[in-house]
Amino acid sequence: MKKLMSAVLAAGFALSASAHDMVPGEPQQQPILLQGGTLYTITDGIKAQTDLLFENGVITAIGKNIELPENTRVINIDGRHVYPGLIAMDTTLGLVEIEAVRATDDQEEVGTITPEVSGHTAYNPDSEVIPTVRFNGITHAQIVPQGDLIRGRSSLLQTDGWTFEDAAEALDMGVHLSWPRVGLNTAWWERRSPEEQRKANAEALKKLHGAFIDAQAYYEAKLAGELQGTDLRWEAMTGLFDGSSKLYIHAQDKRQIEQALDFSREYGFDMVLMGARDAWRLATELAAAEVDVVYGAPYGLPTRHDEAYDQAYSTPAILAQAGVNFAISYPGYWDIRNLAFAAGNSVAYGLDQQQALAAITLKPAEIMGVADKIGSLEVGKQASLIVSGGDVMNHLSQDIKFMFIDGSQVDLNNRHSQLYQKYKQKP
Repeated sequence: MKKLMSAVLAAGFALSASAHDMVPGEPQQQPILLQGGTLYTITDGIKAQTDLLFENGVITAIGKNIELPENTRVINIDGRHVYPGLIAMDTTLGLVEIEAVRATDDQEEVGTITPEVSGHTAYNPDSEVIPTVRFNGITHAQIVPQGDLIRGRSSLLQTDGWTFEDAAEALDMGVHLSWPRVGLNTAWWERRSPEEQRKANAEALKKLHGAFIDAQAYYEAKLAGELQGTDLRWEAMTGLFDGSSKLYIHAQDKRQIEQALDFSREYGFDMVLMGARDAWRLATELAAAEVDVVYGAPYGLPTRHDEAYDQAYSTPAILAQAGVNFAISYPGYWDIRNLAFAAGNSVAYGLDQQQALAAITLKPAEIMGVADKIGSLEVGKQASLIVSGGDVMNHLSQDIKFMFIDGSQVDLNNRHSQLYQKYKQKP
């Protein structure tokens, strides 16, 4: 009976926290002019006291004294800052609500070889977490399945919408894999001996290579018209071999990154390095190989005793200096709201401010193949943008006043704001 009651309570808790109260924005009904703001275009510099007009979800004019269509809504934003919507890569937003409640956690599929999994199919657009990250300027998030080896495929979703179909920016854009461990775990909770760990690492690497051998054989058989049936696992990986899909390799350690680079060269895949904590150690090699990097360790303590205290913070500047094409991510779900501040922190440790801003807007869009639609303020691109009272990358001045996604105004109310207003009134 006690177990039954616990299950009922957990289910009730999960249901009570499963839907937020904010209604998704309606499609843009009339032209909107943002008047007199400072525009951070990303591609064409910073434009002070400049207007921006958008119609039917698309930016149609940028400049001064713009001729306005009939029935234009004019919003005076004098003294405020306009940015492209922030793009959060490597997230589990909408896949987990409360980590302690198993019924609300759908980050990972059973098994270690699951390329057929699509992150968007488990996405919960009613998650209470989503409005809280929107409040910090995030208009798009890459939804990534988790797992030990081949995780599945990620999708880029807008952070406002009734369903994942409504929110879809790009679905099944690439296959994700976690590179097997190369070193020994010396943490107190590790019960395996060094020999057992080395054996497990070698077996995982062998299993990974075996999966790609099978996937390639499937692809070649499909080209030859000799398939006897459809295997959903290998079908999901065919894009890697014909060049229509990217391979996102999650690797942190220098040795993992080196192995991943060799692996990618062997197959000729279009590779994106995710996480990349040790990317600073291989910055020259990554630049020469023209590998895109999504740096996902912008905060944290030094990994090794001989590392500088600020290694995590200064790595983006090192990558930029070496010529690496990179974006900045903040892996997780609720905590991705700190993405802009992570980029701002990198500026304090040597990264150019405009490069930092590009690393959370245009660079993610380029890496995911959607830069023709989002990531910068340009005529012809989608009107997915934010208006802040101050510098969006500074936690002391960021103050998101407006958000538009494809021209639709987004409700910025959220659970955190509601609780803040509630407890301001507590005696």
